[in-house]
Amino acid sequence: MDRLVKAEPNEVELHFQKNQKCSSSFKLTNLMHTMSVAVSLTTTNPTIFSINKPLSVIPPLSSASYIIHLSNPNINQPPLSNPADVITVRTSMLPTGKANTDDLRRLFNKPGPHVFRDAVITVALVGPVVAEFLISNRSSINETRSFFTKAISACEKSHLSNLLKPAIESGESDYVAALIAAGGNANFKDSNGKSFIPFAIRAGKLDILKLLVASGCRINDSVDFVLHEAANLNRIDIVKFLLEFFRDELDVNSVNTEMRTAIHVAAMEGHVSVIEFYVSIGGNPNAVDSQRLTPLHCAASRGHLKAVEFLLEISDVKYARDINGKTAFEVAEESGHTRLFDLLRYGDTLLRAARVDDVHTMKRCLGEGVEVNRKDQNGWTPLHWASFKGRIKSVKVLLEHGAEVDTVDDAGYTPLHCAAEAGHLQVALLLISHGASHKSLKTFQHASPLQLGSFHKHVSLHHYKKSESIIA
Repeated sequence: MDRLVKAEPNEVELHFQKNQKCSSSFKLTNLMHTMSVAVSLTTTNPTIFSINKPLSVIPPLSSASYIIHLSNPNINQPPLSNPADVITVRTSMLPTGKANTDDLRRLFNKPGPHVFRDAVITVALVGPVVAEFLISNRSSINETRSFFTKAISACEKSHLSNLLKPAIESGESDYVAALIAAGGNANFKDSNGKSFIPFAIRAGKLDILKLLVASGCRINDSVDFVLHEAANLNRIDIVKFLLEFFRDELDVNSVNTEMRTAIHVAAMEGHVSVIEFYVSIGGNPNAVDSQRLTPLHCAASRGHLKAVEFLLEISDVKYARDINGKTAFEVAEESGHTRLFDLLRYGDTLLRAARVDDVHTMKRCLGEGVEVNRKDQNGWTPLHWASFKGRIKSVKVLLEHGAEVDTVDDAGYTPLHCAAEAGHLQVALLLISHGASHKSLKTFQHASPLQLGSFHKHVSLHHYKKSESIIA
């Protein structure tokens, strides 16, 4: 005979609740027909688990029930260990059939090998509190898969569904799969109607997202804002997956509670590739939110240079003002994002200085690296403005700093056209002397006959000298 007693069951489950008493019962049966058996019960961690009858006697062919308790009920997290805690059952035949506690203690403390094999009963902590603890503390307990499977085996379906959210947020797809397999509702919605999809996106786990969709999870984009969530994480792969399954339910220009589109969100985070993708599928880069902030305002407020550059190329809201009357430049200025100043305003300062012949400001702007050929909303460069206004000093400064003399505006006009239209002879001649083409220039509409004659004379003389130098 290799054992004296039979343990039922071979694993006891304790439904753990925070700061509450926790206990479970098990039974031992004496397999001897004519002899009593002495029993000693010990736990791996006696400071955590205790047994009501650690020493006892079981009559022949009789059974005895025992209770294991959590020693300290005032704890708020399950005392898990790996390997799992166990109850060790030691047995010895008792010919006399009777023995007091001291006799039993002496019997089991006697040195030497034990004759009969000891039974081992595993202690399993189960329930939603245990499962949630495992989800949030996975890194602190090795090989928790078996612990988790055991913990959720004692959960009701409502508990399983409630556990899905923290499991998704943890990014552990095996936990999510186990909960759904055990009966968790993947299409569960919270009190606001929000699905699990946004939480999977925030976790950045495409595999969990696919698992949820395959398990019947559906979105309500009026509260889920899935395109916004994906934009925030710079995840075009997630966007493409969402569009594949929910295209009819998604609008790239839908707004969240702040009236912001997904492009606003991407701009706030500086995710240029996402902005470009959303625009390619119909996203509006000129949209305004509840504060009349454009995506350009959002990018400027965070100092995202590349996003600002891209938005300036595809939108026409450089001069748009928010609810407080601020442009994107002023928003960037408030936040101290100086590297955006040239893009958003310094070019404007140069344009203004060219218009009023403020040579000092022009030289300062150009010295700080402002693009001399930057255009305004009509395609006019500083040279267009200086030529149109007849600011000959400004024209000279701009030409000295590499201004393109034949650059054209949105209507195809060059700075020479502008000078001619406004009747500024000296400016026109200066431009021609720097290589401006006058082939399409017919006349000065506002010039006097004397000015016209002088202009044509100087043009002819300029080209004669140019030809003469070529021949030489």
